[in-house]
Amino acid sequence: MEEQDYEATLRPRWLREYLGQEKVKENLGILITASKARGEPLDHVLLYGPPGLGKTTLATVIANEMGVDFRITSGPAITIPGDLASTLTGLKAGDVLFIDEVHRLNRLVEEALYPAMEDFAWDMVLGKGPGARTVRLHLQHFTVIGATTRYALLSAPLRDRFGATFRLDYYSQAAMEQIVARSARILGVPIEPEAVTEIARCARGTPRVANRLLRRVRDYAEVRADGRVALQVAQDALGMLEIDALGLDEIDRRVLHVIAEKYDGGPVGLETLAAAVGEEADTIMDVYEPYLLQLGFLQRTPRGRTLTPAGYRHLGLPPKPQAGPQLSLL
Repeated sequence: MEEQDYEATLRPRWLREYLGQEKVKENLGILITASKARGEPLDHVLLYGPPGLGKTTLATVIANEMGVDFRITSGPAITIPGDLASTLTGLKAGDVLFIDEVHRLNRLVEEALYPAMEDFAWDMVLGKGPGARTVRLHLQHFTVIGATTRYALLSAPLRDRFGATFRLDYYSQAAMEQIVARSARILGVPIEPEAVTEIARCARGTPRVANRLLRRVRDYAEVRADGRVALQVAQDALGMLEIDALGLDEIDRRVLHVIAEKYDGGPVGLETLAAAVGEEADTIMDVYEPYLLQLGFLQRTPRGRTLTPAGYRHLGLPPKPQAGPQLSLL
């Protein structure tokens, strides 16, 4: 079975199967129930938060709960308004159009989307020059679900056209343990409760990471052990992957070490940090920084990123001395 097939198998299909994000689920449940009771399409929904928290999965769950078809695209894939027009005109009443990375929509595409979301209409310009005329096509009432990891990059007019906005947060340890245990059952992995806790603890509060780690631990157990995932097997497998007790991998630690050792604890700018680490700036910002910030290992300042005393302690290094107050001689 291919990696994407595993992902499809592990993804929940209904709200009752979707673990964690309880407040989001409660509000979505009310929204869906009310829309179905009125016989109306769901209002447009915006989902935002760090990558790997289940925004795409939640969008498919919403479509399943509404009993409608689900179409998926992404902001970078829609390069001209005509691409969007062909998609919108093919939607049936109530269908869900999921736009991943909605913050990366082309400006012209975004402006063409406004009347489609607000008035369910598409304005086409026929002809050129003085003889050009505008024809308005009426669309079926559909639902746009947008997903983004960069909420601040969305323009205000686009944000305002979403009737419901939900932030997905990192999952609690208890929720992560439920997710790991559920995935292990689906994959048929014999696993001990202590190993479930260990994998969940190292998963950075992110279901995508938890499922990836579970598959790698399963591989290790099949090759180096008897196939059963015990605590020691899980710890050995995670050690080979260079995942530490807090779920930090080699890149996370490299980010911390670069700030601590090359830039004396910071501040250091994002582009400079990315070049020193050997990763794209967007990858540092979207994938690695959020969890390091949540752990309290990094701080963002107007001058750049700085390492906190907790970050120094995690690396086993003495914290950078803080400048004390200056005494006046006057």
